[in-house]
Amino acid sequence: MLDRLLAYPLTEGLDLDSPETTTLRREIILSKPFLRSVYLDWYTQIIDRIPDGDGNVLEVGAGGGFLDSLLPGLITSEVFFVPGIDLVADARRLPFEDDSLKSIVMTNVFHHISDVAEFVSEAERALRPGGRVIMVEPWNTWWSQCVHEHFHDEPMVPDAVDWRFPTSGPLSGANAALTWIVASRDRDRLETGWRLRVSEAEPFMPFRYVVSGDVSLRSLQPRWMYPTLGMGRRPALAQGQIRGVRRGRPRQIVSGGLA
Repeated sequence: MLDRLLAYPLTEGLDLDSPETTTLRREIILSKPFLRSVYLDWYTQIIDRIPDGDGNVLEVGAGGGFLDSLLPGLITSEVFFVPGIDLVADARRLPFEDDSLKSIVMTNVFHHISDVAEFVSEAERALRPGGRVIMVEPWNTWWSQCVHEHFHDEPMVPDAVDWRFPTSGPLSGANAALTWIVASRDRDRLETGWRLRVSEAEPFMPFRYVVSGDVSLRSLQPRWMYPTLGMGRRPALAQGQIRGVRRGRPRQIVSGGLA
């Protein structure tokens, strides 16, 4: 009932897997001052953790964001064509040479990848030594489970046995607990099967993201309230290869690196 009352009018009845919906997401993020501040905070943390040295930076699932306006030279990719994207690519089959990327970054994308083992293999292949994956992603906590149950359509299945999940499209399929499963619950499996190492996974921003409404709900706070709603310190991140930050349900930063 409450989620229907708070629904953002522009997003009602949209097809999640439509390229037009992804384009609209970017427009909504830029038009909502509080939500735009949330993304600016995430993007600042991502940029601060990109390693120095040679290699390109690839953003996976970039169509709905605006990181490219803050990071010159960023290669933006999406699973379908949307305006402003550099290339159409599947995260499980990256069109890059071995050891050619210094970082792969993403925001709210990892938990939509239907077979993340394939992505991890591709990231390991394409990243140069010392390269990193940096992610802002949902994390599995009692708070995030509550938010997902009452305000979000994406399933959160922390007891899923498999990293894979069935999907009808690139965005309609998801397991919001996936980053937590891979980087925390099944960390031994990850670090035994691949050369990627998690250097840090720390939840943050448990409240700001929720009151922002994201793109599907109305914002519950004006922009000027943003600095007063930190609800805790900013995460201090170690270097590494897999970095994941979960959204305001709450957000999680995961970081790791090639062994």
